[in-house]
Amino acid sequence: MNLHVVAEFRAAAGLEDRLRTALEAMIEPSLAEPGCLGYQPYTDPNDVGRMVLVEEWTGSDALDEHFTTPHFFHVRDVLAEILAEPMVIKRLVTA
Repeated sequence: MNLHVVAEFRAAAGLEDRLRTALEAMIEPSLAEPGCLGYQPYTDPNDVGRMVLVEEWTGSDALDEHFTTPHFFHVRDVLAEILAEPMVIKRLVTA
């Protein structure tokens, strides 16, 4: 059963471009990981400081492995500097 992850982010004022750049930089290395089926950030057209990341993984093991990669550690550190509030992460499976 595939695992879908929806993560919501809000950039601090003036750091919206850094958020977008950080999330976009994760697309290619994440898609290259075994078990990653989809990885796409979206910007809220009504609120440029808000972004939503939609991911699809073959399962929780693949996602757990993602959390050990150098590109994940890098984006985690960048997000710690630029987010206005804690991110919200939802893990979803097909009912």
